[in-house]
Amino acid sequence: MSSRIRRTAVDWAIGAATAREIDQLNIHNASLLAMRRAVLGLRERVDYVYIDGRFFPDIPIPGESVIRGDQSIPVVSAASILAKVSRDRQMVWLDRSYPQYGFARHKGYPTRFHRSVLETLGPTPEHRMSYAWVDKAKVVRCKG
Repeated sequence: MSSRIRRTAVDWAIGAATAREIDQLNIHNASLLAMRRAVLGLRERVDYVYIDGRFFPDIPIPGESVIRGDQSIPVVSAASILAKVSRDRQMVWLDRSYPQYGFARHKGYPTRFHRSVLETLGPTPEHRMSYAWVDKAKVVRCKG
């Protein structure tokens, strides 16, 4: 589905925030930053923007945020698919650098395996240090 969207969409762009930005800004503000980057990364002129969620990013284009917009607005659904596939691909790429962490398997979600590896090995430089499971893993590792 992702390749079909990329092939047939008039335009598309991926916006992201780094783990460091998330730690500095918090997940909410980093998400708004990533949305801003995605919208500003579009090559085609945009007249109106729909954002999935409750908050609208700081962008110079009119629009609105729609809670569960991915369920009711096709362009938001498409953007959601592109974002998810991009994130999953990033996790597969990270898995090549840190195979013992199993990123390709858990895709960064706090599964039992992921939490166990964090407690055993500690976080990588790619982990969000402000994330509760990472912070807990650092404490467990220091005590152990």
